[in-house]
Amino acid sequence: MTDAVVLAALLGVVGGIVLSALLLLARRYARGAGGLGSEAEEATYRALHQASLAAPYLRGGLATPDVARAARHLRAVLGSPAVMLVVGDVVVARDGQTEGLEAAAHRIAAQVAETGKRRVFPRAEGGDGLEAVGAPIRVDGAVAGVLVAFAAPVRAALVRAAGEVAEWCAAQATLGELDASRAALAEADLRALRQQISPHFIYNALTAIASFITTDPPRARELVLEFADFTRYSFRRQGEFTTLAEELRSIHSYLELERARFGDRLTVTLRISPETLSTVIPFLSVQPLVENAVRHGLEPGEGGGTILIASEDAATHTEITVEDDGAGMDPDELHALLTRAGDAANVGLRNVDTRLRQLYGAEGGLVVETNTGAGTLVRMRIPKSQPHHLTRGEE
Repeated sequence: MTDAVVLAALLGVVGGIVLSALLLLARRYARGAGGLGSEAEEATYRALHQASLAAPYLRGGLATPDVARAARHLRAVLGSPAVMLVVGDVVVARDGQTEGLEAAAHRIAAQVAETGKRRVFPRAEGGDGLEAVGAPIRVDGAVAGVLVAFAAPVRAALVRAAGEVAEWCAAQATLGELDASRAALAEADLRALRQQISPHFIYNALTAIASFITTDPPRARELVLEFADFTRYSFRRQGEFTTLAEELRSIHSYLELERARFGDRLTVTLRISPETLSTVIPFLSVQPLVENAVRHGLEPGEGGGTILIASEDAATHTEITVEDDGAGMDPDELHALLTRAGDAANVGLRNVDTRLRQLYGAEGGLVVETNTGAGTLVRMRIPKSQPHHLTRGEE
């Protein structure tokens, strides 16, 4: 065999190997292009997808009926033949081949809850050779439930996965509690605002109405109706959100009652862009600013003053301002008022600022411009798009 023949044969073999390698790479690339990449990446995606499907059912807490619907997705994440979630002495969720395993699940959950640690159980009685792993679900430092996964056999990967999934379940339940706490805090803020309205304003309003009963009965009757409209709106129990138009109607009633006290000493100017009237705003967010302007801006002085209420369309936001030419406030005092609990009489301004920041982020709070003797301007910017915030009529 000549050298040329040998060289040609070697080149043919090498060429075949290279061609085979290229074909294999092309096949893997084509499969990856149509999917999510490697098998590990696809497995990660599937696990995350199942976890996202389970999350809404765990947010209400482990003791709610919805948690049962999470079991199927948790079992898919674990890749286990059977999964149970035990809270106290009740199996609240199950999926897979769980027949005949409930008694074993109770025993496993009791031991895991007692020790507070993840445990592996060699064989569940009556489980046709299935072993089990139990992992505690800790919420606020206490074992709120136990995740039990069955397999034959239980391998190290399942033990680790059960622990991670149990911690993830705990995180979802905790997030649900935080959502509930945030809602309770918002309701507490509203109660504080209502309490602020109650003692000071109601006394003054009733005194003003009484002064007209004998001298001007028709005016007294009008003020009684304004008072009824104002209190009906302010003390309503449903809905955390309203529209700017509804809030302005309540503000009109409030100012009519204040005019009965101040007379010509109170001047009110409105500059409201019509397109902003449908803007969804937090309930009792503008009204406390107007009350603050009257009580702390104009009331201390003998000459009264002017309040300007304005709204304008600012592209993605509606900008609302309340301005008075009254007493104003030292900027350092204002900063102290907004950053820590202080004078109960000014709770309205602080609560509105806190609620806005909770809803719209750190940049969503009030902007206040003031100085002693220079009046006060308070500005808020409300996003136009708020798909998750419904007014009372939309619920």
